[in-house]
Amino acid sequence: MTVTHESTAGMCGIRSAGDLVFRMELQKMKINDAKAYVAQKLGVSVADLADCAQMKEVREQLDIGTTMLRPDGGVGIQTKFRIAELLGIPINSVENFKRHAGL
Repeated sequence: MTVTHESTAGMCGIRSAGDLVFRMELQKMKINDAKAYVAQKLGVSVADLADCAQMKEVREQLDIGTTMLRPDGGVGIQTKFRIAELLGIPINSVENFKRHAGL
């Protein structure tokens, strides 16, 4: 069951950095610019963005979400806060949370 879940969850881009690159494309960046921006922010090469093993380590170190729940690992809105800060972009759910929490 675990292997099936990780494989299926990986289709959304969280196994690598596809979700992060897509967030930058939503900010009106072209794909190559988005890849370069994310790679620079993560401190990896553009080629590493598609390497699942490398990105698993990076995601765990930065605590920005992995396909499998880890002890003491961030989940949900916690990881979105970190992603917004890391990439320097607004994320609607983070902004809504801040507004409702009075932050």
